[in-house]
Amino acid sequence: MTVKQVAITGAGRGIGRSIAERFLAEGWRVWALARQESSVEPLRSRGDLHFVSFDAAEERSVMAAALKLTTDAGHLTALVNNAGIAIAAPLHKTTTEEFERTMRVNVSAPFLLMRELSGAMVKAGHGRIVNIASTAAKKGFKYTSAYCASKHALLGLTRSLALELAPKGVTVNAVCPGWTDTDMLQASVDRIAQTTGRSQEEAREALAKLNPMHRAVKPEEVAELVFFLSASAAAAAITGADYTIDGGETA
Repeated sequence: MTVKQVAITGAGRGIGRSIAERFLAEGWRVWALARQESSVEPLRSRGDLHFVSFDAAEERSVMAAALKLTTDAGHLTALVNNAGIAIAAPLHKTTTEEFERTMRVNVSAPFLLMRELSGAMVKAGHGRIVNIASTAAKKGFKYTSAYCASKHALLGLTRSLALELAPKGVTVNAVCPGWTDTDMLQASVDRIAQTTGRSQEEAREALAKLNPMHRAVKPEEVAELVFFLSASAAAAAITGADYTIDGGETA
């Protein structure tokens, strides 16, 4: 029986870890791409997990990871580009390096992995690619110009590649979460608390009120959607789509 294999970037924490846990629970071989092996160690007891050193900000690291996957994994059943960074600052305080780093991590790294790994999928006649974008790929947000630009670019890349690979049995889709209960959300809570003098609880409540459901999205909810797009036979004809999971934030 052929082992189903998925590569997941940013698998050591937040949404990426939840995605890895979901695939491991179904018996998939998970190639966990992260900067530190220690971040994925807790997942080893869950199933067939393999660590791949990966720094999305460095092209050399991304290409080395792609080579290892091509050599050791061969044909991946699915690829999930999840690793990402966000900075919050007014445009005039956003440095060129911050903008370029955001684009390298959020756009260039997924581009390189899709370019290097989709060939084996095409050869096999089957593959699923899911890019974790954001509601910032669908609308603008103040003080996040670099992040919004990168996620809009990732969504455009998703749509273009979906059309290119549609005749070849490979689907490419995007999942666009709203505020999700991860360390990225906690960083925003910390920033609000520091700049406004609010307590941590008050800062969290302020963010929750931005959502019609008055709560953050759970990482496990995002993982479930990613798994559906990556593994379900019912998703075979879904490509070039962008699924928003945000509690109604962008409705």
